[in-house]
Formats: sequence, C-alpha cells, structure tokens
Amino acid sequence: MDQTLRPARALFAAVMIGLGITGLVNGDVALVWQQLPKGLPGYTALAYLCASIELLTGLGLLFKATLTLASRALFLFLLLWVLLLKLPAWFLAPGTIESWGGFGEIGIILTGSWCLYAMNPGPWDRQRLGFLVGEKGLLAARLLFIVCLPMIGIVHLLEGAAVASFVPDYLPFRLGWAYFTGSASFVAAAAILCGFWPRLAATLEALMLGFITVLCWAPLLSTGRTACTAFLISAAISGGAWLVAETYRDTAWLGRSKLLRSV
Repeated sequence: MDQTLRPARALFAAVMIGLGITGLVNGDVALVWQQLPKGLPGYTALAYLCASIELLTGLGLLFKATLTLASRALFLFLLLWVLLLKLPAWFLAPGTIESWGGFGEIGIILTGSWCLYAMNPGPWDRQRLGFLVGEKGLLAARLLFIVCLPMIGIVHLLEGAAVASFVPDYLPFRLGWAYFTGSASFVAAAAILCGFWPRLAATLEALMLGFITVLCWAPLLSTGRTACTAFLISAAISGGAWLVAETYRDTAWLGRSKLLRSV
C-alpha cells in the first residue's frame, strides 16, 4: 500500500471536487453522463446528495488519513452510477452506440476509483470485502478497464464524423484523428490483456484521453455548463486511465506484466 499523493490521484481528486462544486452550484447532476429521471421523487435532493459525495470524496482522496474511507465511498458511489444509470441503458438499447460509449466512459472512471480502493484498503475491507480489494480487486479493475476501452473506441470508429466535429479546426485530417484514437483504445486494451508493455499502453491511453480533454473541451469552457461538465467528465476518464497506469509503476516501460500481480 502506497499512500503517496501522486499526480494521478491529485487529478482524480480535483475532478471529483470540480464535479461536486458544479453540481452544488446548478442543483443538478452531470447532465447526460449522470442522467436521472426528471420525474424521480426527490430529484433535486438526490442531485445535491450526489454532488456532496463527489465533493467530499474528492477532498478525502487528498489526505492519507481519509484516503481509505474516501476511496471506498467513491468506488461504491461510482459503482451505483454504473449499475443504476449506465448498465440498464445498455441492456435496453444494446444496438445503440451511445449506450456503449456511455457505459465505457463512466466504466473507466469507476476503474480508476477501483484501483485506488484496491490498493488502499483498510482492515475492515480486507476482512469483509476481500474480493474487491488487494490482488483480486486490482485484477477485476483491470479487466473492467480492458472491457471499457473498446466500448469507447467503437464509438470513434462507427461515429467517426460526429467525433471528428469535436476535433479543433486547426488540426488536419480530423476524421483520421477520430479513427486513430478509436483504434488506439483497442490496441491499448489488447496490450494490457496480453501483458505486453501494459504500463506504456495504459499511460499512452491516459495521455491520449488527456489531450482530447485539453484540445476538444478546454477551448469551449467559456460557452457554459454543458462544456464545463463535458470537460470534467473527460478529465475524469483520463484520470481513471492514469490511475490504472499507476498500478504498473513498478513494471518497466517495455516490460511484460500479468494482469494479476502483487500490490
């Protein structure tokens, strides 16, 4: 267990704090990425609750004394987010590409929080939730990451024109960038699954997602809430991938490593 505040955890914490502040200011959830049924009883109260959880867990990730509690709470919160808001949409519309991308995006954020939780469990977690933490938890998190990467990659490949519309005008071959980033997610998933340069693969994936955040969404921040929320969600996705890469920090950049290894 290493509780050093590394850049990946700091970024992930900052994004959660940002989502929490945005939710509290707007009194709403993170738009289509965290969509709740509008007719749901207590909608506003639930939106404030979600925002408060994001803010408090984000703050908790910054300190050693609260890291275990915050990572546990954030993992459970994001797990419910996926199970209640994203998984049903995928089952109801498995042929809709948006349902694949939506699950993949939030799934990668969940993966990042799971890696944090798996590597920073408390005694209670080891005794009662051993299948979620330690080596078993880390294996499950990495497998989820491998599943989610192609889910976002396929959106770039099948909806290339739509994705290309978000690529800045000053970049050439905008459609090519959409196809390249989609293909790169498939390659990264395959490399991690096979244990072939997994640290490099996960890190490059995180960097690619980070560049997408900065190049595509940062310039639009001044346009309002939608772009701001998209920027934070995109940053959370890149942060989740970065946290997965951090689990391979003891592996050489061009080294091989099994999915399951000591943490």
